[in-house]
Amino acid sequence: MRVRTKFSTELMALTHELAHMARLTQEAAERASVALSGSDLTAAYEVFALEEQVQVKHAKCEDRSVILLALEAPVARDLRHVVTAMQIADDLLGIGTALSRVAEVVVRRYPKSVAPQPITAVLTEIADAAADLVASVVGVIAAQNPPRDQTLITRDDAMDRLRAQVVDKAADPGWAHGSAMAIDIAMLAHHYGHCADHSVRIGQLIRFFHSGIPLYAQMEA
Repeated sequence: MRVRTKFSTELMALTHELAHMARLTQEAAERASVALSGSDLTAAYEVFALEEQVQVKHAKCEDRSVILLALEAPVARDLRHVVTAMQIADDLLGIGTALSRVAEVVVRRYPKSVAPQPITAVLTEIADAAADLVASVVGVIAAQNPPRDQTLITRDDAMDRLRAQVVDKAADPGWAHGSAMAIDIAMLAHHYGHCADHSVRIGQLIRFFHSGIPLYAQMEA
């Protein structure tokens, strides 16, 4: 019984680490949007600092998960909990890395904007949509009993259309702002695509944990 209590305590600590990591990622998404929309150097450096904190949390989650797997011999549901937590931590780290890449573009272009104003406005819409997705991740991780029979985090089709729109504009033969800026715009769209991918996958992982429905079956549904 004492061993079981210790395991439950460690498992709860792992869940709290994951929730904290998710909140840091949400803050990074919000600061990245500010950095992008206003060529805000301070906000960009805040994204870097937040990514470092996410990396530290990821390492803690990884260490705690390894200890739980190696020393505590978890039963099936607990094993699923630990393995799912490790995968979610990896996805949160992926979001943090993608947002840091966005901030790098802002820093490199500073004091100029990352793109002409109309395109920057669309990029800001994309950034805000990504921040909303990450906020959904925080909510889903915090939920005690999320719905088992529905998708927890839905792909934002409007965001995907906006991403395709800015890439098409940068690739247009009449583009007059240089290839370097065109590449930056394409990469920004790419990084935010990664944010969306990781967010949706986290929703699928949490649904898997609570329902046992594997990710491939969720994608086919």
